[in-house]
Amino acid sequence: MIIINLLGLALIAVIVWWFWLFRPSPPFDLTAEDVTIVVDNGVYQPSVIKVPANQMVKLQFYRKDASPCAATVLFPTLEISEELPVDAIKQVDLPPMPSGEYAFHCPMKMYKGMLIVEEK
Repeated sequence: MIIINLLGLALIAVIVWWFWLFRPSPPFDLTAEDVTIVVDNGVYQPSVIKVPANQMVKLQFYRKDASPCAATVLFPTLEISEELPVDAIKQVDLPPMPSGEYAFHCPMKMYKGMLIVEEK
């Protein structure tokens, strides 16, 4: 009986941590260097990227996941769609953008990311 109660308390602690205390890592700041986004296990890592406004941006996607959903990355606002080969780096060139937030995702929106464009 004590073991069941301890397991219940541990589960409650995990739930509290996950929903109220967990904070994702801060957005990745991209300066002049290129950033590599790893596509694996249903996520883009990093999933939030900050870039300067009104400058060309080069993102590199490295796809580890062989699932069909991970095969394409879409930037719907920018009307960009790129195929991502497995175990290879694919560079995606983005045009200069005004300040704002630009979502990117797979066709089924299972993999999601956000590009935050800010004035420097």
